[in-house]
Amino acid sequence: MNATLDTEHFKQRLLDERTRVREAIDYLHEEHPGSMEDETQEIMSDNHPADVATITVDREIDYTLEENEERVLAAIDDALVRIEDGSFGTCRTCGHEIALERLEALPYTTHCIGCKRREERG
Repeated sequence: MNATLDTEHFKQRLLDERTRVREAIDYLHEEHPGSMEDETQEIMSDNHPADVATITVDREIDYTLEENEERVLAAIDDALVRIEDGSFGTCRTCGHEIALERLEALPYTTHCIGCKRREERG
């Protein structure tokens, strides 16, 4: 692990981000407590296919947002574990230190920028 890495700083950042993500997920659940069928049932009786399509698209967007937030939440939890076990700030692919600037931008990252770029290129 990077000897100059302030893990307490990153732990607090991760905990703050975890709270924000959890609130976003809770908000999505509050906005749509029932199923899409419940929501469209009322409209179906009025026979407005465009309204049903709008609800469907809106729900799909919300589901996608929720899935993304759940992935971020898991990554944050994983980063908190890495802080505890001493592997935070180390690239999982090459084992080198992850640049401080990258950790500041994305504190739950598991790869240095070089390995991430190679991964994205396939």
